[in-house]
Amino acid sequence: MSSSTFSPRVRREYGLTMLGLAAAAGLLLAAAGQQWATGQLTAPGPVPPVPVALTGADLTGAPSGIGWAGLAGIAGLYATRGWARRLVGALVAAGGVLALSAVWGATRPGALLEAVTENATDAGGAAQVAAAPHLAALGPAMAAGGAVLLVLAGLLAMVRSPAWPGMGTRYDRDAAPRATRAETPADLWKSLDAGDDPTLDAPGDDGRSVNPADPGDATAPASLAARPAESKENL
Repeated sequence: MSSSTFSPRVRREYGLTMLGLAAAAGLLLAAAGQQWATGQLTAPGPVPPVPVALTGADLTGAPSGIGWAGLAGIAGLYATRGWARRLVGALVAAGGVLALSAVWGATRPGALLEAVTENATDAGGAAQVAAAPHLAALGPAMAAGGAVLLVLAGLLAMVRSPAWPGMGTRYDRDAAPRATRAETPADLWKSLDAGDDPTLDAPGDDGRSVNPADPGDATAPASLAARPAESKENL
């Protein structure tokens, strides 16, 4: 089945799902580099508080990892067919759920305070957290949006992907080989390269199939049984 046999609705559905996967992966990868939380560290003495900024990658590595997996899901849906596509869709949806869970767990107040405290410990000395960290909205919102898109795209692929076009459909051939007439050895090789069968009856000039054994053809040679037996005198 060639890609031209798919309805416009199916092709549009397939294209929107692929665009959704690409957008989801882009949001997750971009969110990992965004600033998610800020805090302040203090130290004894006349030292001003030191600001600390934490990105999504500092809090959790799930958005970036699942973002790359989402890009791989695009290739998986394009290259597979049937139940394999449903499996890829299920994995994509599961990745979206995992990303949502990771964003929720990393943005809880306790998790943010723990992350800033670990940063203070890495700084050494007597540095302490001055106040509760402040959560920025952009980075977590981008990650959550990308995760939701992954879930929706994965669920849609699980239900609808067997009807979508794919990499293999453009290379499909008709089950019946085409008939061709090879006049020269060069024509024979060309027909073989094109996937034609030169051994089949090729259509003649009048559109009929040319078959020397066809009894309805006036040019067909008479059967050996129908020929009069030659007398021994002519031998």
